[in-house]
Amino acid sequence: MSQPLWSPSPERVAGSNMVAFMERINGNYGLQLSNYDNLYGWSIDQAQDFWSELWDYAEVKAEAKGERMLVDGDKRPGAFQDQRWFPDARLNFAENLLSRRDNKTALVFRGEDGRRQSLSYAELYQRVVQLAAGLRRAGVVPGDRVAGFMPNCIDTVVAMLATTSLGGVWSSCSPDFGINGVLDRFGQIQPKVLFTTDGYLYNGKTLNSLPRVAGIAADLPAIERIVVVPFVTDTPDLSALPDSVVLDDFIDSQASEIDFAQLPFNHPLYVMYSSGTTGVPKCIVHGAGGTLLQHLKEHKLHTDLGPDDVLFYYTTCGWMMWNWLVSGLAVGATLVLFDGSPFAPRAEVLWDIAEQEGITVFGTSAKYIAALEKAGVKPAASHDLSALRALLSTGSPLAHESFDYVYRDIKQDLLLASISGGTDIISCFALGCPIKPVYRGELQCLGLGMAVDIFDDDGQPLRQEKGELVCTQPFPSMPVGFWNDPDGEKYHDAYFARFDNIWAHGDYGEITEHGGLIIHGRSDAVLNPGGVRIGTAEIYRQVEKVEGVLESIAVGQNWDDDVRVVLFVVLREGLSLDDALVQTIRQTIRAETTPRHVPAKVIQVAAIPRTISGKIVELAVRKVIHGEEVKNTDALANPEALALYRDLPELQC
Repeated sequence: MSQPLWSPSPERVAGSNMVAFMERINGNYGLQLSNYDNLYGWSIDQAQDFWSELWDYAEVKAEAKGERMLVDGDKRPGAFQDQRWFPDARLNFAENLLSRRDNKTALVFRGEDGRRQSLSYAELYQRVVQLAAGLRRAGVVPGDRVAGFMPNCIDTVVAMLATTSLGGVWSSCSPDFGINGVLDRFGQIQPKVLFTTDGYLYNGKTLNSLPRVAGIAADLPAIERIVVVPFVTDTPDLSALPDSVVLDDFIDSQASEIDFAQLPFNHPLYVMYSSGTTGVPKCIVHGAGGTLLQHLKEHKLHTDLGPDDVLFYYTTCGWMMWNWLVSGLAVGATLVLFDGSPFAPRAEVLWDIAEQEGITVFGTSAKYIAALEKAGVKPAASHDLSALRALLSTGSPLAHESFDYVYRDIKQDLLLASISGGTDIISCFALGCPIKPVYRGELQCLGLGMAVDIFDDDGQPLRQEKGELVCTQPFPSMPVGFWNDPDGEKYHDAYFARFDNIWAHGDYGEITEHGGLIIHGRSDAVLNPGGVRIGTAEIYRQVEKVEGVLESIAVGQNWDDDVRVVLFVVLREGLSLDDALVQTIRQTIRAETTPRHVPAKVIQVAAIPRTISGKIVELAVRKVIHGEEVKNTDALANPEALALYRDLPELQC
């Protein structure tokens, strides 16, 4: 058995929330649970008791909890996807995040340009009160959608809390999305109110958001009001935006209290979006109760977060880690928000902030950690990180070498938690654990209450072998459904089609001898550069606008401990790919999606392999470029096309 890179001290273990919770369970049930594995086993075997005890331990604020924990849905009794938690509960998500009303700092914003803003919990509550009153005056009622096309700033958090305090449904995209990318998402849910800033900053540039907002609004007739937050100018020009108003003119400055809407456990809270691999993104609806309870578990127990902590996560408002970060308010922590490039004006900028703000839990992506190492950044030598006790990493598997880098060049006495879950569950299947050691390349543990297993292709459990990550029991943060999916067919096909009554969403991994998890990547065709999930259809829709391009196929190539996007194009007869055309393709993709969608390589091919029914086969191409065998070529209409992708010299550099 390998040796751990780090182990918690006995004092740290004894003082953890995890041990306090375990002692509570022992006392309430006459048990003698003594370690995490014992507690995890109990949380799976007695799942309903676990979630009920967690509710009480986390002190969920609710009008009612109810006696029933879990019931079957009406559509298919007994089916995994239809089971519902706490059917008699009534609560409000925002009320739980705003339960603290004192002068402790709630939010700190740090911008790329050096600006700093902060709000106490009391000030945050008043800001939410005034904005909620403005939304109510604008006609927002429970179930209405409110969207944010916003950077990661304080006003975005305020807008979400104000929306959800009324029972509205919040959905957000980061401002680097192009018009089509936003319409693919917001166009499906038809928001009543749209929040935006006048612009944002990235990598030393100030970018104007308002022309894109005008284009978005033109195709979203349901929007009744656009609320513009001045972010890069003091007086934004709204003349081109109908039904628009600046934030200060929208709020009700006389309001003093919120009448929090008490709603069912599964009342829609957030609409999140799939990557859009096979078409427009799926609209994943997450419920208020499930999101709250799961995040409280992950914050209080797995991250050992409390009121004395300062929590940071480098994220945009289009990634589920933003939603995860904001829930840290429910435990009374201070949250640090950052918007901009993590390498501007210099590579150490986030560590400057960590030192200055006394960050105790620092969250980021595996790609960022790898980029830091390549840039030669050594925070341990240049910064006072005495407050830092945990580093979280997600988005893509954290390379073994990155574990070494963290303990060598960031901090030795540090819980390094590589975590994994997804937008689909707005949380994690595997996380950190404050009472377990850290092993190189491994996620520390399976999440409490999450019946995670690894299956082979036949649905049989595997032990210490690679296979499909599954979950075999219901959990509260399952989506309550997909938008515009009344019979649940899309929902079923997304998670339950591969194995009967078993959740599987496309991760490929293995459970280790330590009870941890290794994620080896996605088992479907989703691209994952820098830990950001990208659907190929989002790229294809832009590429095929380019004159001369007939069709294309995009895959991810493993490269330098990450994944880079490779785009293969078929051109019109007589054309050949030159630098000018490559530049046009890249500019077109960047203009209408995000910079992360831009392929690292663009390569001309003569044909694209397809199934007999005409579907292109990304997974088969990906296997070929990695030198792997492609099985079941009988399903292809033109299997000979696969040979075009083998041993291409362009893929070696």
